[in-house]
Amino acid sequence: MQAVQASLKRRYAAERRFRFLGLSAVVLGLVFVAILFVTIISNGYTAFTQTHIALDIHFDPQQIAPNGDTSPAALSKGNYAALVKQALREEFPEVTGRNDKRQLYRLMSSGAAFDLLNRVKADPSIIGTTQRLWLVADDDVDMLVKGHFDRDLPESDRRVKNETIAWVDKLATEGRVKQQFNTAFFTHGDSREPELAGIGGAVAGSFYMLLVTVALSFPIGVAAAIYLEEFAPTNRWTDLIEVNINNLAAVPSIVFGLLGLAVFINFFGLPRSAPLVGGLVLTLMTLPTIIIASRAALKSVPPSIREAALGIGASKTQMVFHHVLPLAMPGMLTGTIIGMAQALGESAPLLMIGMVAFIVDIPGGPTDPATALPVQIFLWADSPERGFVERTSAAIMVLLAFLISMNALAVYLRKKFERRW
Repeated sequence: MQAVQASLKRRYAAERRFRFLGLSAVVLGLVFVAILFVTIISNGYTAFTQTHIALDIHFDPQQIAPNGDTSPAALSKGNYAALVKQALREEFPEVTGRNDKRQLYRLMSSGAAFDLLNRVKADPSIIGTTQRLWLVADDDVDMLVKGHFDRDLPESDRRVKNETIAWVDKLATEGRVKQQFNTAFFTHGDSREPELAGIGGAVAGSFYMLLVTVALSFPIGVAAAIYLEEFAPTNRWTDLIEVNINNLAAVPSIVFGLLGLAVFINFFGLPRSAPLVGGLVLTLMTLPTIIIASRAALKSVPPSIREAALGIGASKTQMVFHHVLPLAMPGMLTGTIIGMAQALGESAPLLMIGMVAFIVDIPGGPTDPATALPVQIFLWADSPERGFVERTSAAIMVLLAFLISMNALAVYLRKKFERRW
């Protein structure tokens, strides 16, 4: 009896240790995930606002339309950067040296001139007037206003000089510095200037890629699953196909990129850095996931459904498409959404087919040059400017929001349409 009691105590102690280790592993994993999210959010939330400076811009006709021609082509040739520089000189008349003026001009982004161009094109009647406008500040000024630069450091150890800090402080005391919601981050394409860079082009490229991927992978994957599960005979060939499908689901994604480079670009001659090629590559990568999920959904339908359909005179094709497939469709959709979420987060295969290119314009279709959101994050992460650090984290936040939304949709569909037999 004592031996039995001692054995029970050891078993209970071992069980408690196992439960403690399992709980500790879960808690540790959640802590690391929390640290990751806190780091990303703390670095990236400031990218959703952008510093603007108010300047009194005089739309000098001599700089914009010296010949009086206000056609869009003629207005595009105007010297709008000179208007910004003139406004800065009038605001700080004490700045006279050439190097000091050059440093003063760096307060404003190069995009301020394009903003003035767009305003004049939209309303040529403002030529000859003086207006106070809020224009985009340079990325270093933006980082200074957001507190990413330590003002207490020696001048040689920070990117902004003492004169720049003094000028920004003077503008701030006059109410000429403010932060606005950064719409350009969502509407612009890539840029070498952090304050002008956005994810609009990358989001459009990812959208076209996923459109091509879901248009090809869903019907092909569902058709393959239906054939293998309902119609294929059981022999060595179908066993070989099933083994290869399971193996393809575990193949590194970069292998599919090499396949796409060799087949779609080098053999078929499709354009590099196009969402069409990216969608084809991601289709090959997601097909095993969709096929496996679709077969699991078909297996979850009870045999009694099939037997009842056949018993009332339905053919095998009618039984599959009229009775089994509608009941399995929620599970198939769930697997497809998970596959699309996996494709959305991939970057390695896209790097192999040239989607790492610097793309400024937003693509208008699947065949236009484009990049994808994960690749855009990869490009920005390699940039040394502090402004790109926050935009990298902000782009990761947007990508995570898309992934979480897609996985939440998959969970919702499973909960809403799932049937327990």
